[in-house]
Formats: sequence, C-alpha cells, structure tokens
Amino acid sequence: MGFCVIIPARYASQRLPGKPLIEIAGKPLIQHVHERAVASGADEVIIATDDERVLQVAQNFGAQACMTSPDHPSGSDRIAEVAGKRSYADHQIIVNLQGDEPMMPASLIRQVAEDLVRHPGASITTLCEPIDTIADLFDPHIVKVVMDRDGYALYFSRATIPWDRDAFAVTTEDLPAGSEHFRHVGIYAYSAGFIREYVRWPACHLERTEALEQLRAMWYGHKIHVATALEPPGHGVDTQKDLRRVENLL
Repeated sequence: MGFCVIIPARYASQRLPGKPLIEIAGKPLIQHVHERAVASGADEVIIATDDERVLQVAQNFGAQACMTSPDHPSGSDRIAEVAGKRSYADHQIIVNLQGDEPMMPASLIRQVAEDLVRHPGASITTLCEPIDTIADLFDPHIVKVVMDRDGYALYFSRATIPWDRDAFAVTTEDLPAGSEHFRHVGIYAYSAGFIREYVRWPACHLERTEALEQLRAMWYGHKIHVATALEPPGHGVDTQKDLRRVENLL
C-alpha cells in the first residue's frame, strides 16, 4: 500500500498567529508534524502553505513544500490544489494531517491510510477514541461521533451524542455506566479523485451549523469509516495552554 501525506499549514491562525513557525523544544511546530509524517512510511510528505515564510522554513529543514492560494477556505481546498499540481491519479491515497498536530503518532497516520484500503465502500476514513471524562463529553470544542455496527459514521457533532436519556435525567456530573461515547480524532484519508470532487460541492447547512467539514461528505451521500485509534493521538496545538502542555511533553 502506498500513500502520501499532505500537511495544510496556514500562517494566519486567529488564536496563535504564525502558528506553524512557533518554536517548540528547539524546532518549529511544523517540523515536528513533518517528522511524524515521515516516520509513518509515507511515499511522499508535502507541506501545503499559503505563506512564503512557512515555505522557506520547511525547505530549510529539508521538507517538500508547495505554495497554495491564500484564498482557500479550508485545508481540504489546499490539499485539492496540491493534488492537482502533483497530477495525482484518482486512486492515489492522501492522508490529511493537520499542521498543528506535533504529537500525532506515526502509527495512526499509517492506520488511517490502511483503513481506507480495507474499506473500499468508504470515501473517507478517520479515527476516534473513547471519551473518559464528563468534561470532555460536554465540551463543544471536542467533536463527538456515533457509528453504526460496521463502524461507519452516522453523525459528527459538537453536541453530546448519543444523549443518554435515562442516565442524564439523574445526573450530568458523571459519565453513564457503560458509556459508549467517542471523540473524533481529526485525521483523514481519502483518494485524490474524491478530494477533487469534494471541493466542488457547496457547503451544506449541517456543515455550516456545526462548523465540521466532514458533514458535507455525508450530506452528499458518501460513507466515512471510523476506526478506533490504536494508540492515544497526543495533543494538538490550538491555544497558548496547548502550546505550553505540548512543549512540556516534548
């Protein structure tokens, strides 16, 4: 199985401007992410950016980097542009690894690519992990997912799903006994042909409401297979608090 990894790295983060270039443990954040992708055994790893500063830093540490339009509304659009520039065949497997995931295990990058091969009925594959605290279950910044018996996504939401009617009628201070709640891990695999098609579709109401891109694929009738991550996915970097925590861990 061959796959490539494309890392969208936008410079203008609202909460952490210049986030890809913030130094963590002696290296820019984007270099940590790139090293995780290379360790996965990918055939090719490309950093897709909209800023010359990120491009230069990436090239300085030996990465392949590609300039993309600053007008893209999402990382998916940035990836589709790279796939076009590289003339990828429709069947080429692409892993979308976010540029703020410096602790994503290489094993999970490979897992999500392999899962796409194992599930030819899915247009996208992604990962999840069990939720083990009530705070995470009710946190709207943590995306929840529910699946059918075969592991295909039924819905993604920032809300608490599924809602345990009987348990939560008693208390919302503790996880229900035998809780089956899952956090979505934001890493994706799909084919180049699919992402080229996906970016041509208008955003649907559910996607705009929840601010979750994957709902667009489901809206247009495509299946997403969700596998349980083989190991903890580590911490991403969205805030100053995240930055301090990841720096301490690294």
